Amino acid sequence: METITIVGGGIAGIALAAALDAGRFDVTVYEKRPELPGVGNALGMWPNAQRALARLGILDQARAVSPVLGSGSVRNAQGEPWITVDAGDMFGISRADLLQLLDAAVPASVHRITGQIRELPRDGALVVGADGVHSVVRSKAWGPGTDARLTPYLALRGTLPTPVAPDEVGEYWGRGDLFGMAAARGGSFWYASYRSGLGPYGIDVPLVLEQARERYAGHAPSIRRALATATPEACLVQRLWTVPHLHSYVRGRAVLIGDAAHAMMPTLGRGACESLVDAVTLADLLNTLPENQALRAFDLRRRLRTRAVSLASSALGRIALADRGQPLRDRLLNLARRRNKRAAVGSGAGR
Repeated sequence: METITIVGGGIAGIALAAALDAGRFDVTVYEKRPELPGVGNALGMWPNAQRALARLGILDQARAVSPVLGSGSVRNAQGEPWITVDAGDMFGISRADLLQLLDAAVPASVHRITGQIRELPRDGALVVGADGVHSVVRSKAWGPGTDARLTPYLALRGTLPTPVAPDEVGEYWGRGDLFGMAAARGGSFWYASYRSGLGPYGIDVPLVLEQARERYAGHAPSIRRALATATPEACLVQRLWTVPHLHSYVRGRAVLIGDAAHAMMPTLGRGACESLVDAVTLADLLNTLPENQALRAFDLRRRLRTRAVSLASSALGRIALADRGQPLRDRLLNLARRRNKRAAVGSGAGR
């Protein structure tokens, strides 16, 4: 049996543990949390992530516990839609539900150890860093120059027991802030982001929730209602971090996946999806190729792809969270909306 040590029991880590060949590998997962989180943000499952879930055998289960996203709009701060997007076959799933499904798919033969890893294991195993943006594996194997980078933005997320109206679903772009709402199982999910000097650690959730209510007081009524109903117990708050570009996700017998390799701004909603694809891609390569070939192939397949997604997420974040450039952004989007309306009217008249 070949040995693999996975550091991190989040989405990437347990998806990898579930996909590895249990007859070939002796797998150990280290996770610092004693239990799965009960509160988490909603994750949109793009087609590539759905294929990964199908490979793990849990796509139908994931769909069964998740709402179909339908359509949503990018709106101004007052709720007027600029662009409406059809989500197609995408669906949303809470992070907590996804983790539970992945956890149930992990073979019983996988060893689980609860505890914080501070040094790389020296037992000769292949080490997979799936330990998030503040990855110990990345810091130890790639060096302190790869430490996570703090952005100026804060993210506040929460769930509500009440559903969101279809004409309120989407993302609202204000001046230096954004707010989003989506359907969730048994209610709705919301999220907010803006510049903040709080933290980066030990941020007081009730304080931030009050701060958000003040900041968004002049925004759309749907936003004010959501924040008025929100409770600290159903919220998560954190400062946003990113990871610098790495020239390789492989170093010796260590490999990085998920946020440990490419933590990015959440504006495209692709972080969890790319983590799932990382895990399934690495597992399938390790299951079928010698280790050195598998690691080389993984790096070639995933590094440039995730780099492109990360750059696109950063670019969209600068637009969505524009501050001084907000008036120009809004004028351009209003112009595009008027042109689309005229084109639609002209198309209807010509039929």
